[in-house]
Amino acid sequence: MAASVTELLREIAELEEPLEELRSLKTVVYSVPLNTLRELAAGLRFGMLFGLLDSGDREQIDVCVAILERLLQALEPIYLAQNFKVELQAGLQHSDDNVKILAVSQIGRIVENADAITEVLGSPELLKEMIHCIGGERISVAKEAIKSLSRVAQSKAGLDALFMTDMLEELKTVMGINDVVRYRVYELVVEISSVSPVSLGYCANSGFISQLLGELAGNDVLVRATAIAMVTALAQSQHGRQYLAQQGTIDRISNMIIGADSDPFSGFYLPNLVKFFGNLAMVDGPQQICERYPVFIEKVFEMIEGQEPTMIGVGLDTIGILGSCTEGKQVLHKTGRTFQEILRRLGSISCNASTDTRIRCLDTIASLLSLPTDQQTEDLLGMTESWFQALHSHPMEAFRSMSTQPFPEIHIGALKVFTAIASQPWGQRLMISTPGFVEYIIDRSAEPDKASKDAKFELVKVLAASKTIAEIFGNQHYLQLRAYLREGPYFVKAVATVAVEGGE
Repeated sequence: MAASVTELLREIAELEEPLEELRSLKTVVYSVPLNTLRELAAGLRFGMLFGLLDSGDREQIDVCVAILERLLQALEPIYLAQNFKVELQAGLQHSDDNVKILAVSQIGRIVENADAITEVLGSPELLKEMIHCIGGERISVAKEAIKSLSRVAQSKAGLDALFMTDMLEELKTVMGINDVVRYRVYELVVEISSVSPVSLGYCANSGFISQLLGELAGNDVLVRATAIAMVTALAQSQHGRQYLAQQGTIDRISNMIIGADSDPFSGFYLPNLVKFFGNLAMVDGPQQICERYPVFIEKVFEMIEGQEPTMIGVGLDTIGILGSCTEGKQVLHKTGRTFQEILRRLGSISCNASTDTRIRCLDTIASLLSLPTDQQTEDLLGMTESWFQALHSHPMEAFRSMSTQPFPEIHIGALKVFTAIASQPWGQRLMISTPGFVEYIIDRSAEPDKASKDAKFELVKVLAASKTIAEIFGNQHYLQLRAYLREGPYFVKAVATVAVEGGE
């Protein structure tokens, strides 16, 4: 193999139009395992392939990119950095996006290696070209550049290289290209800031974060919506949340929710405001966030009670996230009659809205009703039972009807609701007292597809694992569930056939 590659490379170097030989070389390098290629690649002289990228022939460029991608992948990152740094830098400046992607992805391999990354840190021109890639038209190139630069910044030396040199001005210059590119730089800054308090300090001192926070008050509602999403990402880390609290940003976002009522364009950014607090509630605790910022939960309820499908969807998802933990359930329960009204609204949405909204609603209901076995106190069981009864006048019949509908997602959503209550004694009692329900559970033929069979099997698993199931369902049904569990979700009973003389 080495001989054939070497021979083809020699022929290619001597030809003015080597496309046919390039095609043959591509076939050869992809025909052997990468491990085998690793043993050979460092000894091959293929640098001249980079020169063939400067061609007006698109096919030649594409074939060269494919060959180089395979050969460079076979090289160790440190060897790649020491021997092809100049070629990769030229690749970042190439007019063809595929060449740029090749270069930036290989640089990504270098910066992920602790030994090789120093080669990049010592090359200001290479860093500069990577920053310029953020401003390119093709998003895939920009994303790879952001990923590589954020990896560069995971050391003090990398932070210094980006924020304490001329590279800082390069970043600011690239930011000025347009709104889209500005937010790509913000994305890079947020990724870097999330690593540690030290990296956040570098980004704050550079002025980027204060500029991002200033965008929250911008006149362009779409820009504002994107800024809120970026700030939400910054709030994922504890030090990020502390910084935002110190800057008064969390209070500002709370006030933005209040002010949204008088803004006819709030629909563009309100969902992101709610998602911001939903994320905060999951990391800092629903009780702390909902008590400190009551406007958040009030707005979520208002969205669900409204008629705008997008707002309803965000409200449903947020309630589902809040209600997925016991603390969140208790926070919702404390709102009393208000949440009872929301439950009735959920019941209505689950039956009457568009298919997509009904699916999201069923997922939310399942999240609200689920209660881990080790948290099934008398009070919490009473709470989830009261919630279930508040959803519909006849909830078992309503969800049972949904579980027989021909729409797979609705069918599965109803099964998820049954699975949520299956470990709770009150849920088991409702199931056994509903005529034909246990028979439906153990009937595999009721499920039309794999996803539905899997959802039914999850329900059976939860029931069979319950310590109260034998007592509530009775031994016969319990043994049927155990048999279902043992046979698996796709079991089909063999049907005996008898040959009849004279039959066709």
